[in-house]
Order: sequence, then C-alpha cells, then structure tokens
Amino acid sequence: MKLLIVTISLSVIAIAFGSYLRIGTPKTVEAETAANLLPETVKFRIDASKSRFMVYADRTGVLYFKGRSHQIAVRDFDGEAALSLNALNPASLALNIRAASLEETSDVYTQKEKDIINGELKGIVLETEKYPAISFKSDEVKGEFRNGHFDIKIGGDIILHGVTRHIVIPATVTAEGETLHAKGEFSLDRKKFNVNATNAFHGTVRIKHKLNFTFDIVGERVQ
Repeated sequence: MKLLIVTISLSVIAIAFGSYLRIGTPKTVEAETAANLLPETVKFRIDASKSRFMVYADRTGVLYFKGRSHQIAVRDFDGEAALSLNALNPASLALNIRAASLEETSDVYTQKEKDIINGELKGIVLETEKYPAISFKSDEVKGEFRNGHFDIKIGGDIILHGVTRHIVIPATVTAEGETLHAKGEFSLDRKKFNVNATNAFHGTVRIKHKLNFTFDIVGERVQ
C-alpha cells in the first residue's frame, strides 16, 4: 500500500513538472523575445558651446530705453537627452541653466546700457543669488517620426524663480551619427513665476508678461 502511494505521488510530481516545462518555457522565450525587441535608448550630453538658447522680452515704457525689446542669451547650461533611434519612446530631457549666465545681446543697446540691464536682470528680475538655477525635467514625450526627424511635444516641470509649473515644449529633433539637434520655441508668462520686472531698469520700463524662448540645442552622444 505504501509503495502504491509513493508511486502515485511520484507520478503526480512528474506530471506537474512536465506541465511546468511545457507551459513555462514558451512564456520565458516570449518574455525574452519581447525584451530583445525593446528600443535601445541612446544618451546625448548637451553642449552649450555649440547650442543657442535665447529669451525675447517685448516691453513698453515712456522714458529709459524706450521702444527697444530685449534679446537675452542663456550662456551657461547643461543637461542630457535620451531617445531611441528607431522609435519615439522611451525619450527624456533634463536641462539645467545657471540663471546668472543670462545677458542682454541686442545691438540696439550701448555697452553701458547693457551693463545696467544685466545688473538689474540678475539683481531685480531673476534674483539670481536667491534663485541660482532654472531647470526642466520631462515626464512625457509625444509626437511622430516624419521626413527623417521627430516632431514632438515634451511635457515636464520647469522650475523658475523658485516656482514649479508644468509646461509643454514643441520641438523638432534629429539624430545624425554622434550628434543630436533639437530646435523649437515656446513661451511663458513671467507673472506665473512671480518674476516682477516692473521695477527694473530704473523703474521706467515695464516688460510685458509674455516671454518667448527659442532654442537650437546640440547634444553629443555619450559613449
């Protein structure tokens, strides 16, 4: 009787183990195949020396610097972009800007005027000692591949003047060899970030709420 019970038990174990092999193996192969089909993500480090990042501020005023808008260059920034070379996702963008690196570049101003603008831009408008960094980190990328480039919208959080808000940045992205190019433009309402510029520039100029940003960012592939 004991021998019969042992024999039956061994048979049940053998059947169960055989079923596991028959059922489990295809699932394992399927999972490995799916993993092998995932797009390869390539990382690119942003090179500020090869990039261009500008802020355009239209303004109104009655006296000082009347009728002249501002062309502010972002001089010092870095970050990293990641994407698949054959699919839209996964993709991401992280960008860090040194606020004190922003400076007036418009040739309508004299050097003396630029010095005044840059000083008040740092001390009054951006308060760079209190808020030294401006950053952006994506949380979603949407779009499509078209005519050899990606037309995308990058959603994420920007931190400006100590205020965090979610924005969407349209961009055209191409990757050729070891280099990535991202071009686009977007706008922000400075009042939503508590950037109060009405007292800047000797209190005689009022910068409009809308700030326009344009960028042509170059990234080099991380080996």
